[in-house]
Amino acid sequence: MDLAATEIRVLGCLIEKQRTTPDAYPLSLNALRMACNQSTARDPVVRYDDATVRDAMTRLHGRRWGRLASSGRTPKYRHLLDEALTRAPNELAVLCVLMLRGPQTPGELKQRTDRLHHFADLAAVHATLRALIDRDLVMQLDRRPGQKEERYAQLLGAGDNAQPAPAPTAAVTPQTAGWVPAAPSPAPMPASAQPPAHDPALEQRVASLEDQVASLRAELRALNDLL
Repeated sequence: MDLAATEIRVLGCLIEKQRTTPDAYPLSLNALRMACNQSTARDPVVRYDDATVRDAMTRLHGRRWGRLASSGRTPKYRHLLDEALTRAPNELAVLCVLMLRGPQTPGELKQRTDRLHHFADLAAVHATLRALIDRDLVMQLDRRPGQKEERYAQLLGAGDNAQPAPAPTAAVTPQTAGWVPAAPSPAPMPASAQPPAHDPALEQRVASLEDQVASLRAELRALNDLL
C-alpha cells in the first residue's frame, strides 16, 4: 500500500478520536488538524495547515478509506478503515498507534493502545500482530542495539518503517591514513541540564487532557450552531 505520510497521520487521528472522544466524532476540519498537530502521542510532531489535511482527506475519499460525514454548516470527516480493512478493535488499535507513533515494540503497543483497546497481556498483542502480519498490514523489524524486543511497523504507506543501512566505512591504507589529534572529551553534562526522563504516565495524562479539550471545543461549536 502506498498512502502518503499525511494520509497515514489523518487516518490514525480519526481512529484515535473515534475511540477516545466519541461525542466529538466525526471530526471537523479544525478538530482534525489539531489532532494531527498534537505535540503528545505523535512521532514525528507535524504542523499541518487546513489545506494539507483537506487534501489528505480528498485522497482517502478516492480510496474509499474516508469520507465527508456531513455537508451542513460544519463539514465533518470520518474514516472507513473499519469497512475497508478490519472491524476488530484490537487490530484497529494497533494500526492506529503504529500510524501515529511509528515502529513500536509489543510492550510499547500494549501500553500505548490502552485508551483504544485493553490487551490483557503481551500474548494478546503478539496474537494481534501475527494476524496483521498475515494480511501484510504490519511487518516485523530487527531489534535495535540493546533492545530486548523486536519492533513492528505498519505497511499502509509512508512512515518510519525503513531501517537505515550502516554508513559505509572507508578502507584505511598507509596512503590515506594520517595522524589526527584527538578531540578533547566533552565535559559531562550537569545533572540539572540532563534531558527529562520519559514519563509514559504523564504523556498519557496530557494526551487525555487534550482529548477532553477537543471534546469541549466541539460541544461549544455545536452550541454556537444551535444559537
